Amino acid sequence: MKHRLIREQQLNCDRATAWKFFSSANNLSEITPKDMNFVVLTAMENDEIYEGMLIDYYVSPLFGIKMKWQTEIIKVDFQRSFIDFQKKGPYKLWHHHHEFIPNEKGVLMKDTVDYELPLGFLGEIAHAVFVKKKLEYIFDYRYAVLEKMFNKK
Repeated sequence: MKHRLIREQQLNCDRATAWKFFSSANNLSEITPKDMNFVVLTAMENDEIYEGMLIDYYVSPLFGIKMKWQTEIIKVDFQRSFIDFQKKGPYKLWHHHHEFIPNEKGVLMKDTVDYELPLGFLGEIAHAVFVKKKLEYIFDYRYAVLEKMFNKK
């Protein structure tokens, strides 16, 4: 069964600044909870993302078990949006659309994650018991970090 997580956050910066930060995989570990042990494995010469780019990570989503995760950037609309898609990892489906919408306050950042767990019925039980809560925790952490980074008063 497919699930969807949608999050929005107002950032007090221009679109170019938001794009530069979020399109760099090197910044992902800054906005991921430390207990996830998130490590970007792919060496990147620069921070320019492009369609077809593969990015490899280690992540420990549950019980400290280290897993490899690989995403591919499947669509880039420069400074407007990009999509990362899981090629290898813990999900049956992971499709993450990042949008950057300018407004009078700066940029509205919108994340839409469509995801599905493996193992059918067992995956749905896992989703109900802990996966949904874990994803919400990750995105709540990210929200708090971004508030400090971009919305200091």
